[in-house]
Parts: sequence; structure tokens; C-alpha cells
Amino acid sequence: MARLKGRDFICLKDFDRQEIWQFLEVAAQAKRDLYRGVTHRPLEGKSLGMIFTKPSTRTRVAFEVAIFQLGGHGIFLSASELQLGRGETIEDTARVLSRYLDAVMIRTFDHTEVVRLAEAASVPVINGLTDFVHPCQALADLMTIWEKKGRLQGVRLAYVGDGNNVAHSLLLGGTKMGMHIVVASPEGYQPDPEVLELARRQAEESGGSVHLTSDPREAVRGADVVYTDVWVSMGQEAEKQQRLRRFGEFQVNADLMRLAREDAIFMHCLPAHRGEEVTDEVMDGKWSAVFDQAENRLHTHKAILMLLL
Repeated sequence: MARLKGRDFICLKDFDRQEIWQFLEVAAQAKRDLYRGVTHRPLEGKSLGMIFTKPSTRTRVAFEVAIFQLGGHGIFLSASELQLGRGETIEDTARVLSRYLDAVMIRTFDHTEVVRLAEAASVPVINGLTDFVHPCQALADLMTIWEKKGRLQGVRLAYVGDGNNVAHSLLLGGTKMGMHIVVASPEGYQPDPEVLELARRQAEESGGSVHLTSDPREAVRGADVVYTDVWVSMGQEAEKQQRLRRFGEFQVNADLMRLAREDAIFMHCLPAHRGEEVTDEVMDGKWSAVFDQAENRLHTHKAILMLLL
């Protein structure tokens, strides 16, 4: 098994296929144990600091419950409670927190803040989300697809909507595992070119593929998994009306889902803006794996903590 103890969890590109499988297998075991009532407390006496400059429901609750169920303690740190807002550098914050904590999770806007925190910290740093990538979410997504499809190699995933941080992590994680990723976004809202290039190189090695289109119907046709995210992310409120106009044809509804494979599943990282990027019929219907996907955040967060700490 790969040795992951002491590593940071910043982006899925930093881990090879074997290491990602290790996270997934530990998460699957943690889920089985929880359902059987089997308790383990491998992180007894360990503390996780959780920095939030960008609010969250799932990230906070899943990490706080994960560390608690593993015997450790989570400490929530909002932006207003840190000296960062009063001029203390990220590097000084990292050095101080490293003296108190066993790991730091940060959810913020600017990806460079996470990188700087990790460079200065002497304990593992976990990226809970940045505007560039969302690796914790993508790990839970891979677990959900593996559960529902029994494999990752060769699975075709159609991502419909904004080429954002979630799309980036699906591209980087999915191609490591041999998946075929198709992204349908309007012109001007496509994924970062450097992410696409790296994903294509990874796909060449794994047997997967990457395809970009501006036609959601083309993307979804024959897909095993259909995935979308909000059209207006936190911090983009000023662009709301423009985005709603540009993404109007990218709604995942029943008509679009019927173009996918008969046993296709629908995924969304949540929160969902029902009636915008997805309809109630899809969110609550036979295709939806959304709430299993949300649950798997807990189990993959446990795997991250157990393997890094």
C-alpha cells in the first residue's frame, strides 16, 4: 500500500491511481463499518482545524462528524475568528496552527492560499474547496460511481454546465482512473485549458479520454453518469443574470437524461438550484444518486483523515 501519512491533500493530480484507489477502499470499509455499528477510534487525541473563509454545509458537517467518529476533535475557525483578516500572513498562521493541530482543512476562494498554507505548515493540509479545484468532492464522486457502476475504468461521465472547480477535479480524478469525461459548457465558460491538457495526458496513460463540446445533448448521449453543478457559484452573484441567460440550454431535465444510457445515474455536488441547472423530476427521480453522493463525503473524509494523519 502507498504511504500517504503526512501528505497534503490539495489536488487529485498529486496522487497516482493506486493512491486514489487506497482512499476509495478505506472509505468503503469505513462505510461498511458504520452501517454494521463497528467503531474505530484511530485518531484518538488528534485535532483537526477547519478554516472557512467560504461557508459550507456538507464540508463542515462531514469533516466534523468524520473526525469525531474517528475519536478526534474538530475545531471550526471562521474568517472572523482568525487574525488573517487583521493582517497576519498565511505563512505565520500555518506555523502557529501546526504547533497546536494534527491537520488543517481549509475551504477558501483563492487556490494560492491553500498552496501557501501547505508550504508553510508542518502538518497535513486538506483542500476543502477553492475556486480552482474541489478534490474532496471528486473523491466522493468517484466512490459513488464505483458503488453504482461497479467500476471506474471505461465509465463515461457527461458533465453539463460551468467548467468550474468541480469540473476540474472530475477531469483530473476521472482520467486518472480511466474514465471517459465529456464536458459540455457554453463558449467562455469551459474548463481551464491547462487542466484540460493535463487531463488529456492522464487519459492517454489510463485508457480514458477527454472531450469538450458546447452541445449538452451530444455530451449526454450514451453517458453512464450525468453530472451538473450550479450556474452561479458563491462570489459570482454579480454575474447571475448573464449566467442564467448563457446556461439556459444546459439544464439537466428528463428529456436530456433520456439520451443517456438506460441505467444512467444523475449526480450533483449540491447545493442545487432546482429549476435552474436541474429539475425536480431529475433530482428526485429514478436517475438520482445525489444523496448517496452527499453521504459519501463523510466516508471519503474519514479515509483522507485516517490515511494522512
